[in-house]
Amino acid sequence: MTEPTRCGWATRSEAERVYHDVEWGVPKRDEGTLFEFLILEGAQAGLSWRTILEKRENYRAAMDGFDPEAMARYGETERARLLGDAGIVRNRLKIDAAIGNARAYLALRDAEGGLAPYVWGFVDGEPIINRWRSMAEAPTTTALSDRLSKDLKKRGFRFVGSTIVYSYLQAVGVISDHVVDCFRHPDRA
Repeated sequence: MTEPTRCGWATRSEAERVYHDVEWGVPKRDEGTLFEFLILEGAQAGLSWRTILEKRENYRAAMDGFDPEAMARYGETERARLLGDAGIVRNRLKIDAAIGNARAYLALRDAEGGLAPYVWGFVDGEPIINRWRSMAEAPTTTALSDRLSKDLKKRGFRFVGSTIVYSYLQAVGVISDHVVDCFRHPDRA
C-alpha cells in the first residue's frame, strides 16, 4: 500500500505523522481542546513541536488534564512540582505563563463566552484555507495572528507572540496550511 502524500514536516516521526493525519488543521471548537493547544503552543516556543507531542500526555497528567479552573488555583506548591517534573518542559517562565494563562482564560470566558467564540470570531466562524505548494510558502505570522496576539496580550496572556499564535491557529484549524498535494488538504478531503 502506498503512503499518502503529506506535508513535509509530518514525515519525520510517527508522533508527527499521527498528529498531522488526525489533528493538525482540523477545525476545533471544543473549549478544552482550544485551551490545551494554547498552553502547548506556549510551551513549544523555541523548541520543536515533536518535543511537545512526545511530552503531551505528561503535560495532561501534570496540569490536571488542562483544567483551567484547577490550573488557575496553582500556587507555589504546584509551581515547584511542575518545575521538578522531568516529563514536561521545566522552564519557569513557561510554567508561570501556563498558570497565568489559565487565569486569563477564565476572565476571557466570562467576557467572551470562551475561546471558541472569541478565536473563531476573528474569522467570522469560517476557517481560512490556504493553497500552498510547499510549506516554505506558508508565513510564520499574518495580520490575523498579529491582531489576535495583541488582543491576547492585552487580556493578560503570555507566550502568545504572533508566531506562536499563527502556529496555534494552524493547530486548531482556524487556518489550514496543508499543502495542496497533501491528502489532508480540504480540497482533497
